[in-house]
Amino acid sequence: MKNEGKERYGDAYRTWQVDAANFLIDGHYPVRELWARAHKCWDEILRHEGQSILVVAHNAVNQALVATATGLGPHYFRQLLQSNCGVSVLDFSPQIGSDGPPYVCLDRLNQTPSPPVAAEQGSGRKAGYRVILVCHGATETSVEKRFPASADEPLNMLGVIQAQKTAELLLDVTVNSVLCSPQPNARRTAKAIVEVQEAADCLGADCVPRYVEENQLEELADLDWGQWKGQIPTEVVPQGRWQDAIQHVDNGGESIAEFWKRAGHAWKGVLDHLKSLDAAPSSQTKNVVVVAHEVIHTAMIGHCLGLTPASIGTFHVDTGSISVVDLPDGPSGRGVVRCLNYTAHLGRWAVPITLPTLADEDF
Repeated sequence: MKNEGKERYGDAYRTWQVDAANFLIDGHYPVRELWARAHKCWDEILRHEGQSILVVAHNAVNQALVATATGLGPHYFRQLLQSNCGVSVLDFSPQIGSDGPPYVCLDRLNQTPSPPVAAEQGSGRKAGYRVILVCHGATETSVEKRFPASADEPLNMLGVIQAQKTAELLLDVTVNSVLCSPQPNARRTAKAIVEVQEAADCLGADCVPRYVEENQLEELADLDWGQWKGQIPTEVVPQGRWQDAIQHVDNGGESIAEFWKRAGHAWKGVLDHLKSLDAAPSSQTKNVVVVAHEVIHTAMIGHCLGLTPASIGTFHVDTGSISVVDLPDGPSGRGVVRCLNYTAHLGRWAVPITLPTLADEDF
C-alpha cells in the first residue's frame, strides 16, 4: 500500500508523510478540512452544558477533536496519538463572570485496554526513543487536594502502593535509565522502579539481570509554591484557575516565567540524556523513565509540543500516572504523545477516568 502510494503520488505522498497539514489532493487539504469539521463539532457537542458526553469516532477525527479543543492547529496531526478503543477525556469549565470560551483541560489522552508501554509503534513508525513520564505516588496533601506543603513531603501508604504498581507495569519494558527529581516522593518512586527492573531475571521477566542507571536532575524539582504551600486551590484562587492567577499574582514562590524556563531546561536535559544512549547501539527502543511532579510533567509536555507557558493549565496528570512520548525521528525530532495520564495499571488505587455525576458529598 505504501509503496503504491509512493509510486503513484511521488512528492504529494511525501508531503502526506512529513507535512500532512499542507497535503493537497484533488484541490483539497484533507487535514485542514478535518480540523474545520472538528471545530464545528464542538459547537454542537458543547450545547449539552453540565453533562458528560461520550463521543465515539475515528482515529483522525479524535485527533482533530482533541487538538481543536486545546487550541492546537492541523500541523499537530499525528502528534496526539489515538489508538483503537483509546479513551481521551476533556474537561470544560466555564469562566466565572465572563462570557468567554470555557477553560479546557486534557485530563487524559489515549487510555487503552493494553498498556501503552507495550506498544512499539509511534505515529505509524517504530519509535527508537521513548520518554516515560512517571508522576510520583500520592502524598497526604495530594490526597487532600492541596498544593504541596513541603518540598520534603514523603509518599503516604497510597503513594507507596502506586509506586509499586507503576514499577510492575514497567517490568515488561527494558528501562535504560531513570532520571528523577531530587525530592523524596519522586526518589522513593524511582527507587521502586529501579529495584523491580534490576530484579527482572528473578521475577521471570528477563533471562539476564538488568542494570538501570539512576540520576537526579535538579531541574525536575516541583514548582516552589511560596505562600500557597499546603493551601486548597479554591481558597487562594476563589474564581478561575490557579494557572491563570499565578501568571499575575506574586505568592512569594517561583514565577511561572522562571518555572517554564526551568521546565524547558529539564526537557532538554532529558533529550540530551537520550542522545547519550547512542553510545550503546541497540535495535531495541531506548527507554528513559522520568520521575517527577504533576506540574513539571505538564510543562515538559508543553515544551515537547512547542507551546507557551499558558499551556500549563491545558494538561493534567494524577499521582501514580504515566505519560509516554515517542520520538520516532530521534531526540531532535518531533515528539508523539502516545498517552497522557494513563492510570489503568493502578486498578482500585486510580482516580476514576470520568467524574461522578453526583455531588462529592453524595458520591
